[in-house]
Amino acid sequence: MELEAEIALVEEQERLLQFDRLDEDVAWALGSRLREMAAASDLAVTIEVRLARETVFACAMVGTAPSHLDWLRRKRNVTELLARSSYRVGLSLRHEQATLQTQMGLPERDYAAHGGSFPLRLARSACIGSVTVSGLPQRDDHWLVVEAIAQLQQITLPQGRAAAS
Repeated sequence: MELEAEIALVEEQERLLQFDRLDEDVAWALGSRLREMAAASDLAVTIEVRLARETVFACAMVGTAPSHLDWLRRKRNVTELLARSSYRVGLSLRHEQATLQTQMGLPERDYAAHGGSFPLRLARSACIGSVTVSGLPQRDDHWLVVEAIAQLQQITLPQGRAAAS
């Protein structure tokens, strides 16, 4: 997929995948959905759901490594700072041939513009949380999160995962 088309697809996902209600129960349901999806596919991922910068759900699946938690933290930092998915930020930076360090002075040690963290928004409102997965290739981390939110919201996305491959 062309880089510009993939950026547009992720922007559309961010526009569509917003919540009418977003509280601790919804955050827990999202984390649980991600865990069920990962377990059903035998995926070793670390999952975190946060609201108002507080962790509501956290899980490290069997087979994860301590480095997954650090990647999760760094990707989450990008989403919480910029209120965009970490995958979209990474794609945009690649398109601009830039880095978070060159554009904003952000150290790679604390910020990773790689797929897997997605903003949690109330419909037509600000970003109030994030959901992050780490342990798979970045596009797969991103798509796992997107698919879980779409399932939880009962939203059919205009283009499926195969379209982004």
